[in-house]
Amino acid sequence: MHILVSNDDGYRAPGIQALAKAMEKFGRVTVVAPDHNHSGASNSLTLNRPLTVEHTDGDRLYVLSGTPSDCVHVALTGLLEKPDLVVSGINCGANMGDDTMYSGTVAAAIEGYLFGVPSIAFSQIDKGWAELDAAAEVAQRVVQRYLDSREDDRAMLLNVNIPNMPLSALQGIRGTRLGKRNSAESVIREMSPRGFPIYWLGAAGKPADAEEGTDFWAASHGYVSVTPLQIDLTNYKQVPTVRGWMDGPVVGNEH
Repeated sequence: MHILVSNDDGYRAPGIQALAKAMEKFGRVTVVAPDHNHSGASNSLTLNRPLTVEHTDGDRLYVLSGTPSDCVHVALTGLLEKPDLVVSGINCGANMGDDTMYSGTVAAAIEGYLFGVPSIAFSQIDKGWAELDAAAEVAQRVVQRYLDSREDDRAMLLNVNIPNMPLSALQGIRGTRLGKRNSAESVIREMSPRGFPIYWLGAAGKPADAEEGTDFWAASHGYVSVTPLQIDLTNYKQVPTVRGWMDGPVVGNEH
């Protein structure tokens, strides 16, 4: 197998180094990662400037001056031959519930999935890289179970969140759905040294839906959470309603 590894914490992050080493069990590993941290970049692509690539460590490492999505996009559209698997992470902090909309870690996996490559995003629940070796071992086991169990060649997109615990303390691995957070806390307003206001985004909201079966529940009970994701954002239940409002000529009788 050929495995492409990326992340949003940057190529120097301990998490990507641990993940790349863990993936060597399955075949040839190539790392294409951002030159600095892009947490919260979501699925953004760089369209207003060219990207540079620094190639180091033989054929193993490419450092890109762009976002996580840029890294995988460039890798799959000319930099490399199409890999068999894309993995992203291991992120320093959880990507659960609504976090997945903002996460650069998940975005790198999404980009691989959009190109038809099975893709998995890995995150640790708590920041600080505690028990990173255990998380890398979990990543190996998740990939192995996926490879052993897939029934056809259709790509899957998985989001994995790993408690910062020794392997012996983990309760197991659970398939889950995304939970949901409350709204984020208010921005923090400060004054710059030059006398104008500046704003820090507030902390993420506390879980609002953490029922059993969600990623929040699994993580809080010592389980590794594995959530299958999809890309289609269509709200199919509301399509008939919107058709009832909107279908008709652009110019006509208005009430």
